[in-house]
Amino acid sequence: MKEELVDLIANAKDMINRREFDACEALLATAMFQSPHSPVPHNLMGLLLEHRRRHEDAMKHFRAANALDPSYGPSRWNLEGFAAFYRTRAEAYFSSDCDFERLPKPYVREAKTCI
Repeated sequence: MKEELVDLIANAKDMINRREFDACEALLATAMFQSPHSPVPHNLMGLLLEHRRRHEDAMKHFRAANALDPSYGPSRWNLEGFAAFYRTRAEAYFSSDCDFERLPKPYVREAKTCI
């Protein structure tokens, strides 16, 4: 992954944790404009919108990220995790945040065939 995207993820995660939502949204909107084909800014926008309690809008961004790159683990992880009636897993900023191995075995077999 490009270093600028790794920095974007780290900055956005930090801003979300500090509840600097407006500044983070501006950062991510700029990133989407600069990297329109990257799933990373859309995944991060989805996480930001979940923290703002805008679930429907967040799901749109998770779906957009997944459509741009179905192999990008964090967007798939978040899309499936936030789709439930209640949160079933921790949010994923980086690929290392996705622990597909700890999910029920039928799911893991299915996920590995999609990768």
